[in-house]
Amino acid sequence: MSTTERRSRIEAIGAFLPAGSQTNEEIRAEAPGLGDADVERITGIAERRVHDPDPAAGEDSFGMALAAARDCLAASRHRAADLDVVISASITRVKDGSRFHFEPSFAGMLARELGARPGVLSFDVSNACAGMMTGVWLLDRMIRSGAVRSGMVVSGEQATRVARTAARELTDSYDPQFASLSVGDSAAAVILDESTDPADRIHYIELMTCSEYSHLCMGMPSDRSQGISLYTDNKKMHDRDRLKLWPRFHEDFLAKNGRRFADEEFDYVIHHQVGTRFIDYVNQTAEAEFGSPMPASLQVVERFGNTATTSHFLTLREHLRGNVPSARDGGRSEGARSEGARSEGARYLMVPAASGVVTGALSATITNTGV
Repeated sequence: MSTTERRSRIEAIGAFLPAGSQTNEEIRAEAPGLGDADVERITGIAERRVHDPDPAAGEDSFGMALAAARDCLAASRHRAADLDVVISASITRVKDGSRFHFEPSFAGMLARELGARPGVLSFDVSNACAGMMTGVWLLDRMIRSGAVRSGMVVSGEQATRVARTAARELTDSYDPQFASLSVGDSAAAVILDESTDPADRIHYIELMTCSEYSHLCMGMPSDRSQGISLYTDNKKMHDRDRLKLWPRFHEDFLAKNGRRFADEEFDYVIHHQVGTRFIDYVNQTAEAEFGSPMPASLQVVERFGNTATTSHFLTLREHLRGNVPSARDGGRSEGARSEGARSEGARYLMVPAASGVVTGALSATITNTGV
């Protein structure tokens, strides 16, 4: 197979979700500044998973990532020793309880724990909530080039640390820390290898960054306490002009290849799991821009909240396992596959939305992915 013909596929997906959860009522009890703001009405999120803070529970970012990676390998035909590269994409690099790690590399530590062969290529990437998508973009290109045959992208997110800070500090629902109350903890891992069948293939993955808007969502130490905070200008971040970045970028990419959005015949779309209203608004905006009905929209945000880098692959895994009870139809009434159930040969569109602003599109047909 020549380099120009080589393609990758999503071979297996794994995940880890802490057993602990937190409802909006429990958040309200910890956040006196919320007043009478209705978190569920604003976000559509009923509850989110929350890590156990006891170091012995192993639910820091590293421990959850390791659990997701092992789950992914259990669903894969590959062993850890088969992998040519391990890429870590966590935003929250917390290990050993509460220690934030920059070095050594999370990917290197994960590779050793998993039993990857000595000297395996490993590195970390950081691109806000588009981290896993960025890792998959890199791994796809490495497989296409022939540099590697298979690899793993993994992320563990102890995101509710910012929610605890927000609960102490926010003053009302317009506070820039309000979005922190929507996050949930999780981990996800995905293995890519070379595709030999169009029914199992990443057709394309393209990303773009518009750094002009990077200041609209910033994670940093709190300016009022010792906690970690996330400051988001939701109104500007979700402005219609910002939401048009993806469909216009995607439309331009397709036009260069002589195609239109309708020609892609997507069965499902997975947006970043920010909130139900955000997902609905993005679909409405895209439908108007493309001039074409949107495919059925898959989401788990109601149950798990915004799980940062892991959200797309967590949603896809839940869908492939039949655990998405009601994929919302974004306006497509004819030809959509049955909701909440795995469909062989279905075509998926994943759309990142991250601080930066990072957006783009991943198009894949999935038949035999292990979950």
